[in-house]
Amino acid sequence: MKTSSPYAFALALLLSFCAAVPADILGAPQSSNSRAGEVARVIPSVSIARGSKTLTASAKSVVDWQDLVNTQINGRARVALDDGSVLNVGSQSSVQVVKHDAGAQQTELELTYGKLRAQAQKIAKPDGKFEVHTPAGVAGVVGTDFYVAYDNSTMNVIVFEGLVRVCNLAGVCVVVKAGQMTSVRSGNNSAPLAPAQATLDVLTEAVQSTDVGGPPNAGQTTTHIGKGTGITLGVLAGIPFVVVPIVTRGSSKTTPVPTRCNPKTNPAVCG
Repeated sequence: MKTSSPYAFALALLLSFCAAVPADILGAPQSSNSRAGEVARVIPSVSIARGSKTLTASAKSVVDWQDLVNTQINGRARVALDDGSVLNVGSQSSVQVVKHDAGAQQTELELTYGKLRAQAQKIAKPDGKFEVHTPAGVAGVVGTDFYVAYDNSTMNVIVFEGLVRVCNLAGVCVVVKAGQMTSVRSGNNSAPLAPAQATLDVLTEAVQSTDVGGPPNAGQTTTHIGKGTGITLGVLAGIPFVVVPIVTRGSSKTTPVPTRCNPKTNPAVCG
């Protein structure tokens, strides 16, 4: 009676063992998708490009690392990242969530074109970062509310709260404070412009162009611009209005006075 070769028996035993062991233990590649957050609110039309697929975005749509959020004319989207940060993507914009590691507080976004308002969670990790990259430069924060737009080879940054470090691709940087703005052009290694106070119409346009409606921008959105001042933007009965602060001399208190936007009687507040 013939017996099987001991080599054949050993090979069969090895194959049966491999079949019983999970693939991840053997080092097989796992899915490249890592969740970054989800769409909280959407104004059609918005799509998510994931690899070779294009998905129609809706509320609760999952956003993964490397996903590209694209908005069409009049389309806007709010993306709630898993660390609590919020992205408001304006119309005709393209934003890629390159990376969002909530535990390590490592976030990298790529704004190819369009407008983005980011409300970032405060970074407590020593190596944490929250950066928005454009073809012209990088805006990095440590916990703030800011706006980035990229169009015509120019990156514009407006800070609503906190501090933002804006750098060109050569690493020349400026620090922009709340209520200030700067810009930097791509392709010529020019330094970012010195931060300057943002005008009311610029602030209004930045807020309105990225407003998706509903929480956290429902009703009124208060933006602090330096000590003792503030601007409130909102919509009442479909009519934009601005609450203009009156600063009492010798006091840091403000008395907000609602002023309706009326191009005939109050053109200055209409932005």
